[in-house]
Amino acid sequence: MTPRQRRFGMLAAALACGGVALALVLNAFRSNLVFFFSPSQVAAQEAPVAHSFRLGGLVEPGSIRREGDGMTVRFVVTDTARQVPVLYRGLLPDLFREGKGVVARGKLEADGTFIASEVLAKHDENYMPPEAADALKQAEQVNRRMAGAPAQGAPR
Repeated sequence: MTPRQRRFGMLAAALACGGVALALVLNAFRSNLVFFFSPSQVAAQEAPVAHSFRLGGLVEPGSIRREGDGMTVRFVVTDTARQVPVLYRGLLPDLFREGKGVVARGKLEADGTFIASEVLAKHDENYMPPEAADALKQAEQVNRRMAGAPAQGAPR
């Protein structure tokens, strides 16, 4: 082998190793990336069915149901426009309450139930995750528009 061929071989090997390393880093990043969706986005089928994501909104008052095993809880997350039923097995945070902000991480089942693997509650009266606050504002604007819209078939 000539020195030129050796240098070319070393360069090709270095590029191949760099490409493999980059592919591994991007794969790890992609598998750990978790997106946030509101109940309205879930109802519009914008959320992935087979992948994990975060669902945020408010715990609907009167929706918390504890099952006999003491660890399974069912509740509904709403953004005031749409609702998503949630099933969680585990201990809930102390600040988890009806009418309060919540972010749950998990997967959506085919029947529309969100199976949560983690539930987070807001930590004080003034804080809500920015994504959840934005989703609630958007849902409130939609509710206002629909309430002020003329009835279907009515003259404008």
